[in-house]
Amino acid sequence: MNGSPNSLFGDDDPGRPPPELPDGAALVRGWLTPHQQRWLVAQYRRWAAGPVPPHSARIGEHRMSVRTVCLGWHWRPYRYSRDAVDVNGRRVLGFPDWMVRLGRQALTAAGDPSAERYTPDTALVNYYDAGARMGMHQDRDEVSREPVVSLSIGDTARFRFGNTENRSRPYRDFDLESGDLFVFGGPLRLAYHGVQRIHPGTAPDDCGLAAGRINITMRVTGLSE
Repeated sequence: MNGSPNSLFGDDDPGRPPPELPDGAALVRGWLTPHQQRWLVAQYRRWAAGPVPPHSARIGEHRMSVRTVCLGWHWRPYRYSRDAVDVNGRRVLGFPDWMVRLGRQALTAAGDPSAERYTPDTALVNYYDAGARMGMHQDRDEVSREPVVSLSIGDTARFRFGNTENRSRPYRDFDLESGDLFVFGGPLRLAYHGVQRIHPGTAPDDCGLAAGRINITMRVTGLSE
């Protein structure tokens, strides 16, 4: 696919004003252009063909229904490592420099004052098929509590965003559509969240993904070698 990170992710902010959400969370509809989405889908296919294939992590006796490719650090439940010891033992792909800039642009679009110094070092790239779900959970395996940046491509997902105390109410449900940006940090950095369902057949024709959903979540682990 033509294009480079420099030409695709310039300094312009294509997003619209953030909607009203609790302090610490922001949703920017249609932040990624169709061209950017197609480019990221092509990157996902390259990552999936890399040293560590997409895999479904096991939590206890249960395997997650999403399939994950990791960049920078390999995530498995409750810890990070450089090598995918629970898959094939190989080292995961590095975290690309252009994705750091993309993360900073995302925080700028979300109105986060920490955007200029935001330096994510890992991404969990999840693929959801029509039957995939993700239960309510906290992103708490990172030492750092800097914001999480989430990008959606493909089919629409019904997303549930809750509180920091438990998986129960109060929470709010809304759809994440192809191209949407969602950021949470600050007082909501440890909010419980999950994907209730995928709406098959809702992926735009020009997003580069015929079926399913790709979700890219960038984080700062706060870990050293």
